[in-house]
Order: sequence, then structure tokens, then C-alpha cells
Amino acid sequence: MAADQHNWTKIANHPRFVELHRKKMVFLYGWWAFSAGFYFLLLLGAGYTPGFFGLEIIGNINVGYLLALAQFVVSFGIAIHYGRVADRDFDRLTQELVKQIG
Repeated sequence: MAADQHNWTKIANHPRFVELHRKKMVFLYGWWAFSAGFYFLLLLGAGYTPGFFGLEIIGNINVGYLLALAQFVVSFGIAIHYGRVADRDFDRLTQELVKQIG
């Protein structure tokens, strides 16, 4: 099997690749910061405000349980959103790059 020879420097400097990389990094770092902030808010809140996290909302379900479950909802929501954005934007830019590079 012959290995494909690509000029990776040319690809890395191509305007479409630079645009794709920038858009992905802005998207990923933004959502990473949001999810990390939400996660650490959960940890810090549980550690420093146990009274608030212990407030019962419905029966034995308290604020802490709701925020912990919300962490899963946020994670899945970000994953679903990434899939949609990747299909709509990143895949289009990748196809344009492949066509232009040939």
C-alpha cells in the first residue's frame, strides 16, 4: 500500500485550514470554559455552601442532586450542539479545503 504524500506545511498554511482551525478552537475553548465553570461551580458550591446545596426541592431531592444531574444534561447538550455545528460548519469547510488542495 503506497502512502499518500501530502505537503502538510502547505495544508497548515492554507487559508481554509486556518479558518477551520480558528473556528473549531473558538467553539471548543468557549464550550470547554462554560462546562468547566459549571463543573467547578458544582464542586465549590457543594464545599462552601452545603446549606444551599442541601435545600430540599421536591421530597428528598435537593439542590445538589439537581445540579449534579444538570451536569449530565449540560454535557450531553454540548455534545449534541457540537455534532450539529460540525455537520453544518466544520464539515463544509473541510470539504472546501479538500477540493481546493486536490
